[in-house]
Order: sequence, then structure tokens, then C-alpha cells
Amino acid sequence: MPYEYRGDIAHADIAFDAWGKTLEDVFQEAAKATMQVMAENLSAIRQAETFEISLDQRNEEMLLFDFLNELIFYKDARRLFLLPDRLSITTTEEGCSLQATLAGEEIDPQRHRLNTDVKAVTMLRFSLAQVPQGWRATVVLDV
Repeated sequence: MPYEYRGDIAHADIAFDAWGKTLEDVFQEAAKATMQVMAENLSAIRQAETFEISLDQRNEEMLLFDFLNELIFYKDARRLFLLPDRLSITTTEEGCSLQATLAGEEIDPQRHRLNTDVKAVTMLRFSLAQVPQGWRATVVLDV
């Protein structure tokens, strides 16, 4: 599992570390970890709908912050569980951009075993860093 939950960072919230060989990998794993907090079985989420998103930010760390909050926004505003199906990140001197296809479906309590509702990603101990093995993120979710 390329992410693990941590009980030593925030006691009233949920924290996790995610990692990947590439920047895209760590974004994918952080998305899975975020959704796993809300839905017990990610494989039960069918790819019934897709959405194209594009995000721009000044650095990779803030791009990840915006990306995870975008997933939470779709859950709140449209009642959708979405995961990245395709994701690419471009970094230039001016900043970073993300292009992604999100796939998923409307939340159905009869089919999706629900866990905890996530309100937002917080800045508490939030980090994204390049490490010898690739990339590592630490994320705290407000629940």
C-alpha cells in the first residue's frame, strides 16, 4: 500500500503519508487515501461519470492541496466519489499545472459502505517533498 494512516499527527483529524516514484504517482495515492477515509471499498466505485479538471498553482505542494480539496468539493457539491483515471503534471518556472480525468459515480449508501465524512484538507503538517525513492506527501484531513 503506497499510503499509510498516522495517529501521531492529529488526534481529532485523520493524517496519512503517501508516496510514489513520480509526482503523478504520489498524487494518485494521496487521492486514494483521501477517498478511502470516506468509502470503505474503493473498488465498489464504478467509473460511471468522468470529469476533466485543470488546476494551476505556484508549486507542487499547493497543487496537491488544491487537487485533494477538488475531490472533496465534488463529494460535497455533486455527491460524487471520484478518483483520478488519468493525471499529468507539468512544472515550469512560472508554476505547476495539473490535467486530470476523474472517474466515479454518485454516492449510493446502499452500495458504498461509508466511513467518515471529510470536510477539507488542512495545512497542518501538510507537505510534499522529493525524496531519494521519489515523492512523499503528508496530509491531514479535517473530519
